[in-house]
Amino acid sequence: MAFDYLHMPFGDKGLRLVRYNVRMQYELRTLTRRRLLQSAVALGAALIAPVRADDRHTLRVGYQKGGGLLSLLKAQATLEKRLLPHGWEVTWSEFPAGPQLLEAMNAGSLDFGYTGAPPPIFSQAAAAGNDLVYVGAEPIGHSTEAIVAKRTSPVSGVLDLKGKSVAVQKGSSAHYLLLSALDAAGLAFTDIQPVYLAPAYAHAAFESDRVDAWSIWDPYLASEQASSDLRVIADYGNLPETFSFYLASRAFASGSPTELLLLLEELATVGAWVAANPHAAAEILAPQLGLPLTVVDVWQRRTRYGVKPLDATVIAGQQRIADTFFQHHLIPKKIDIASAVWRKRSP
Repeated sequence: MAFDYLHMPFGDKGLRLVRYNVRMQYELRTLTRRRLLQSAVALGAALIAPVRADDRHTLRVGYQKGGGLLSLLKAQATLEKRLLPHGWEVTWSEFPAGPQLLEAMNAGSLDFGYTGAPPPIFSQAAAAGNDLVYVGAEPIGHSTEAIVAKRTSPVSGVLDLKGKSVAVQKGSSAHYLLLSALDAAGLAFTDIQPVYLAPAYAHAAFESDRVDAWSIWDPYLASEQASSDLRVIADYGNLPETFSFYLASRAFASGSPTELLLLLEELATVGAWVAANPHAAAEILAPQLGLPLTVVDVWQRRTRYGVKPLDATVIAGQQRIADTFFQHHLIPKKIDIASAVWRKRSP
């Protein structure tokens, strides 16, 4: 039954009261709708507003001149764009090799980086090694690292290295290449004279004939091949497959798993693009690294990309490398690789 307020027997006073009540109810409903709309607008603004400076976090990334994908991420600023909505900014630090990069990470100065297989092994064998975790792996190209000698040198094969001096960055991927090549040839590491030098110093020693050979990785290798007449003594062509690794501090991996996964996704995306466009990648990297385009192009065309989690095969391979270093007394203790592998927790 509907009520007709205007014709109910209230008299003028009652009618005015009814009209007043109707008007007040209408205004109340209008005010309520207006306030709800204002609240919704405020909530939407809060959702799209930039994160306050005080609420931002900083992701500290370490990269090497040979760390191609991280160098590309830096050049293209794609990582910053991906992380900005999550309240993160990114800082970048360049290192001459993996051991120096992981020293900085162990010291608490970095959150994320990329190295060859041996640096995290040496780091894990040290007292501070528990601060690092493996978060991703990349296959390495068969010819992206090599032991080289000048073509005028009497060194023409691995057996000729016996008694000779070889420049190498201690604890680097080139260190394992040298060790692996010697093992395959039936030589012990003590049969050579290792000269532990960072790439820039090794280059000077090699050019001035103060060492007989040099074990080195790209792009230093490609650069040296472009400027000197070299003989490749050994590379990974006939040796077991190894991987390079993405590593993170335990604090970052455990405290920011969402951002870590976003970072790995960006690396996978860039890696797929570089694999299909090596020359375009070289054009981006060459000016950033201060290297000739021809050198970077050679490096990118023989590099393999494909970020993947550490499965049982990758872990077993890295364990084999760690055991080899221990057997040659190059690290102080036997280590367990699996204990340092980051595993994403289910939500």
